[in-house]
Amino acid sequence: MKSSNVDRRSFLSSSAMAASFLMGTPLERAWAARSEGTGGNPVVDTSAGKVRGAVSGKVNVFKGIPYGASTEGKGRFLPPSKTQPWTGVKDALEWGHRAPTIRGVPLVTEYAVMDYTGPAGEDCLVVNVWTQGLKASHKRPVMVWLHGGGYANGSASSAVFDGTNLAAKHDVVVVGCNHRLNILGYLYLAGIGGEKYADASNTGMLDIIQSLEWVRDNIANFGGDPNNVTIFGQSGGGSKVSTLMGMPAAKGLFHKAIAMSGSAVNGISKEAATKTAENVLARLGLKANQIDELQTVSLDKLLLLTVAPGPVGQFGPVIDGRSIPAVPFNPVASDLSARVPMIIGSNETEVTWLANQSYDPLDDAALRAKVRQALRSDEASADSVIATYKKNRPKASNLDLYLILASDASNFRVDTDLEAERKAEQKKAPVYKHYWQWYSPVRGGALRAMHTMELPFLFQNLEIAKTEVGPASGEMQALADQISGAFTSFARTGNPNHKGLPHWQPFDATERATMIWNTECRVVKDPFKEERMARLGVKKATAA
Repeated sequence: MKSSNVDRRSFLSSSAMAASFLMGTPLERAWAARSEGTGGNPVVDTSAGKVRGAVSGKVNVFKGIPYGASTEGKGRFLPPSKTQPWTGVKDALEWGHRAPTIRGVPLVTEYAVMDYTGPAGEDCLVVNVWTQGLKASHKRPVMVWLHGGGYANGSASSAVFDGTNLAAKHDVVVVGCNHRLNILGYLYLAGIGGEKYADASNTGMLDIIQSLEWVRDNIANFGGDPNNVTIFGQSGGGSKVSTLMGMPAAKGLFHKAIAMSGSAVNGISKEAATKTAENVLARLGLKANQIDELQTVSLDKLLLLTVAPGPVGQFGPVIDGRSIPAVPFNPVASDLSARVPMIIGSNETEVTWLANQSYDPLDDAALRAKVRQALRSDEASADSVIATYKKNRPKASNLDLYLILASDASNFRVDTDLEAERKAEQKKAPVYKHYWQWYSPVRGGALRAMHTMELPFLFQNLEIAKTEVGPASGEMQALADQISGAFTSFARTGNPNHKGLPHWQPFDATERATMIWNTECRVVKDPFKEERMARLGVKKATAA
């Protein structure tokens, strides 16, 4: 099934831009080269059979390797099962299916043109692997990428997530994982489905765990070290990373964690998830004793239940007491991952990623109204917070102030800050805090340091992502080397420091050391403290 990613007008606009961008560009040429390979086709043994990849420069590329059986039909809504072994050699030269979804909120066009919109299907349990060497004498650190899109959308095969350059530059093994999403990955049937569906909970997360088991069992044949695995993700991927840190079945399958603009300080209760499942049955005209018929309902009918008008409920990790015993970072960080080092952070203007974000100038009255809404405060409190921001950012316009403040008030900032604090409180493994402040020049600078802006730098894909970041420059490449070097150093040793970076010390509640990513990277103790304290003051006053 092909999903509807945006409303028709936005889709046509994005499609036109995507077509003009892809035709004859370096992205098109790069993808073609990577699909065809530049040398002999490598063949690797896996637990299910042999796979054949391609070569791009000095990197071996394998796409769409199945780590689980199709979830269609009798596998729908149930935990993943192992893929059936095959004979001969299976080609791993094309992207596998992405999870079937319908996108309810349009993406910023500059990012949407890089979003993978290839075929979707319920046989979406696949991984992509990028590695310099196969069965090498030294085992490389493994970095398993969990894509964003909340728990509702996305794919590990989007252009900006191509791991070729990251693997080539830093000699790590990069793995991208597709898994079930939305209603297919998070419909909770354990409360009403009887014994057959007792484990029909958080199946999208269970898919990811099975992909990590595949890494454990197979990655050595791809030159990777199964005892040195880092999970990393952004937005929904950062939330998935954080959620895995509180799942017993994931313990020991990864050894380090990186969460960007995503957290797990909230979860869906069993009661709320059961109500959603009951709503699904009611909308489809089914009774509880007809629950098996959900496995034969068309994808169209199921996916339409998840978007306006009239979505049936929320789909995401359920605190079921089994697969997820408790909220991973609330009220404290889970002890399951207490000894796992972590990097976590957010971007200065997360909200400029929203396609409907207005960039009209704001007068003082409009700024006050928007700040009141963002902070849920009265006028006096809003004025006090605005005054603090203006004092600390004298060159910022009212629009700049609002976009930063709205990002500060969002869960992207609030919850990642809280997660860092709770991880640091354990004092059993370091947590490193970061803050992305580099502003893109595209669209006249309107996008600023939006949600996702760091990803082309991390993956060393500046050329692929020029619609989002603009033409690559020496300064941009230096920043890409700094952040990708830090994250791969962390994957290698648990410490992000390297020669090209100022000394980055672990975060704690007293000094709150934070790496600021910009043209000049610097470590700042408790950056924007006055602004943070002003917001906290409003929050406490509102709660009282």
